[in-house]
Amino acid sequence: MPALPPFAELLAQCTTSAVHLESRDVYAVDEEDRDLKAWRAGTLPGVDDPTAWWGPFHDAVQGAVERGVAVHRARVVSTPTTEYIRFEHACTPRNLAAGEEVRWLPRDQALGLLLPAHDFWLFDGQLVRWHHFAGDGTHLRDELDDRAVSADRAGAAFAAVWDQAVPHLEYVIS
Repeated sequence: MPALPPFAELLAQCTTSAVHLESRDVYAVDEEDRDLKAWRAGTLPGVDDPTAWWGPFHDAVQGAVERGVAVHRARVVSTPTTEYIRFEHACTPRNLAAGEEVRWLPRDQALGLLLPAHDFWLFDGQLVRWHHFAGDGTHLRDELDDRAVSADRAGAAFAAVWDQAVPHLEYVIS
């Protein structure tokens, strides 16, 4: 199987939009382990000190936003929230600082929405990067999908969540 282009490369090719739908209550990704431990210890660097947390992801998002690309993330979460979602909420000001817009939708308010089984990024409404996770939140692999039907369905699912979701600065974790 050929290697997928890095996320930053896909985002650099965007001209209009990059949207990300997350629907898991826990992610077990190695690159967040240090920050999760710091958050648990109450020592997570604040957003006002970007030298402590800014990285390639934030560079890519900021570059896209500066080019006029709308970068939106919607999170569908269970309530009460898991420890991981509380951590994610605490880190979201980093996304906002890079120029991303983030909204939250409690899972019980998503009734009636037809949502995909996998998280995804949708680039310019045409290319889906599906994320495959194990039940414990371990990332397994990503898959690119350029089928119009997949992009249309992913876009419709994201729009349905986005329309009902609460902007990050207004969302209170329960």
